[in-house]
This record gives sequence, C-alpha cells and structure tokens, in this order.
Amino acid sequence: MIEILLFAQLQEDAGTDKLLIDGNGWTVKKLKNQLITQYQLLQVEQSMVAINEAYALDSDEIHSGDIVAIIPPVSGG
Repeated sequence: MIEILLFAQLQEDAGTDKLLIDGNGWTVKKLKNQLITQYQLLQVEQSMVAINEAYALDSDEIHSGDIVAIIPPVSGG
C-alpha cells in the first residue's frame, strides 16, 4: 500500500488528510490520474509531489510502503 498525505484544499476536497492506495510500481503521473478519476481531486495536476520527503517528477515510480505527499499550490497575501 502507498500512503498519500494530502494538504490544504486537497485535504478539504477529499474529506481526509490521508489515503491508502494499492499502486505499487505506478508513476507519479499515474497516481495523479487515479486521484483525479477516483476522488475528483482536480488540483492534483498542478500540485508538487514528494516521495519519502524528496520531491518527485511525474515519471518517478512509487513503490509499496512509500509515503507520498501532495502539496497544492498556495496563494495568499
């Protein structure tokens, strides 16, 4: 299982701060697509992703046991 940590608006949209998904061997891009399709988390596409506390690219692979943080863009003043 992959633990997905959600922040800010994504957390509010999902109604939780954490999701568990069985996506061993998925790329970050595939995970984003799954979150958009399954949970309607549209802001995921513009969000930064970190795997085990290191920023990741869309082509990076995610493995069972990884912790993925998804950090949406922040605005404010």
